[in-house]
Amino acid sequence: MKFEFSTVRRIVFGQGVAEQIPALVAGYGKRAFLVIGSKADRLTALLDAIAARGPAVTVFNVVGEPTTESAQAAVVAAREAKTDVVVAMGGGSVLDIGKVVSAMLTNQGELSDYLEVVGKGRPLREQAAPLLAVPTTAGTGAEVTYNTVLGVPAQQVKVSIRSPLMLPRQAIVDPLLTQTMPPELTASTGLDALTQLIEAFVSNKANPLTDGICREGLQRAGRSLRQAFADGADVQAREDMSLASLFSGMALANAKLGAVHGFAGPLGGMTSAPHGVICGKLLPYVMQANVLSLQDKAAGSSEEAQVVLARFDEIGRILTGKDAANASDAVSWIGDLCGVFCLPGLRRYGLSSADFSIVVAKARKASSMQGNPVELNDEELTAILARAIE
Repeated sequence: MKFEFSTVRRIVFGQGVAEQIPALVAGYGKRAFLVIGSKADRLTALLDAIAARGPAVTVFNVVGEPTTESAQAAVVAAREAKTDVVVAMGGGSVLDIGKVVSAMLTNQGELSDYLEVVGKGRPLREQAAPLLAVPTTAGTGAEVTYNTVLGVPAQQVKVSIRSPLMLPRQAIVDPLLTQTMPPELTASTGLDALTQLIEAFVSNKANPLTDGICREGLQRAGRSLRQAFADGADVQAREDMSLASLFSGMALANAKLGAVHGFAGPLGGMTSAPHGVICGKLLPYVMQANVLSLQDKAAGSSEEAQVVLARFDEIGRILTGKDAANASDAVSWIGDLCGVFCLPGLRRYGLSSADFSIVVAKARKASSMQGNPVELNDEELTAILARAIE
C-alpha cells in the first residue's frame, strides 16, 4: 500500500478562534490583501483590528461564483498593492479567489498559463504567498484543498488550477462564523460536504487516513446537518458541520471524488445552479446507480465490488445509526434528507434534456469521474440527469 497525504501547515479550529486573525496577519508583513464576499459591513471590526496592529489592508469583494475574470481582477489588485499576506474570509468562492491570488503573487506569467483545459495547464513552480483561509460557510472544505475552481462563462465550463504549492499557510475555522447562514445556504453547503465525504470514502483512491477522516465527518454530518438547517443558532450542530466540511476538504485533497463531482463541473458551467444544489440533486441518484452496478458485479463474484459495497453498507450504518443498515438504506437516507431541503430540479437553473449528451461527454473527461468506484456507462449517466432535472 502506498499513499500520500497533504494538508495546510496549521489548522486552528474552535468557537471564537477568528479573534486570532489580526495577530496572525501582522506576523506575515505590512500589506494585507483581504478577499471577502459582497457584505463588507460585517467585517468592519476585523479591518479595524488588523489596521490597529500596523498592516495596511486592501479589500477585494467577490460577487457570485468565481470566474477567470474576477480572479484576474483580484490578481492585478493584489500585485498593485504589493501584498505580503492574503486573507480569504468567506465561502468557497472567496477561498478559491484567495488561493489564486496567493499563487499568482509568487508565480510569473498570466492566469491562463496555469489553467487546466482552457489554458496551458503549466505547473506552478513557486510556493504561493502566505494565505490565511477563513471559511464562513460549512461545505467546500476549500480551506484545506490545493485546487481552485473557476468558471469560464464564454466556454460554459469550470476549470481548475491545481498544485500542492497552493495550500493555504493556515486555516482558521470558527464555527461561530457560520451561524448567519440562512437555511437554504446551510442545506446546499452541507450537502456539498456530505457528498465529498461519501465520494472520497468510496473512491478508488481512498486510503486508510482519508477513511478515518471520512468516517468521522460522516458521523457528524449525519447527526447535525438537518439540525443546523432547522436551527441555525444550534452551536453544536454548527461545530459538527464545520468539522464535516473541514474533513471533507482534507479527504478530497488526498483521495479522488466521483460521478457527482464529475457532473458538477460541466453543470456548473452550463447552468446557474449553485454547486451545493447540484451535488444534492445528483447524490442520491449517483449513489443508487453505483450501488446497482456494484451489486451486479458482486453477483458475478467480483471481490473488488464486494469490498466497495461494504463501504456503502457502512455509510448506511453511520448515517442511520442502525447496525443492520445497508447500502440501500444509505441511498434512502440521502433521498429523504434532500426531500426535507426541498431542492429544486436542475431544470429551474437552465438544464434541458437536449443538453444531456453534452453534459455526459464533458463529465466523462472530468478528473473527478475517474475516481468513481465503478465505471458508469452513458445510459446510466443520462438516467441520473433525467431524474435530477425534475
